[in-house]
Amino acid sequence: MRHVTGILTGRLVLSRIGAADLPELIVLKADPRVFAQMLGGVRSAQQTVAELAQELAFWGEHGVGLWTVRPAAGGALLGITGLHARPDGRGLALRFAFRPEARGRGLAAEAAGAALRFAHDHAGLARVVAVAREENFASRQVLGAIGMVPCERFVQHGSAMLLYESSR
Repeated sequence: MRHVTGILTGRLVLSRIGAADLPELIVLKADPRVFAQMLGGVRSAQQTVAELAQELAFWGEHGVGLWTVRPAAGGALLGITGLHARPDGRGLALRFAFRPEARGRGLAAEAAGAALRFAHDHAGLARVVAVAREENFASRQVLGAIGMVPCERFVQHGSAMLLYESSR
């Protein structure tokens, strides 16, 4: 498998997450409007530093991982998307998180769709999952828009969750 450092879509550039992204990641992951609904919730700066090290190692181990998402024309971090291992053993999972000002324009679907295609086509993954809270209609809409389908309902920390999958 050849080493890919970025993906260009119609409006976005996805870049493999790296140490240079740390200042913007600390801000993104500390924002409750962005990370309150994510597995593990809002992160401290120290947690974000530790996670970055884990995410870099994940890329090395699996050939997939997290991407930063920025406008193709250049500019500040809009969000992140990519894959991580579900701690509950359900598989490699697609995730995405975007700043509030980047929402409502189809950017999450564009970026997450590109990350999902990379996972299947470049990394050769036959199955990718994603999890969304049942009441999180925005995330569920993104997952449906990129072709993922719900396959399981479960309860996690008192919240109803839906497991989506994409198989090739």
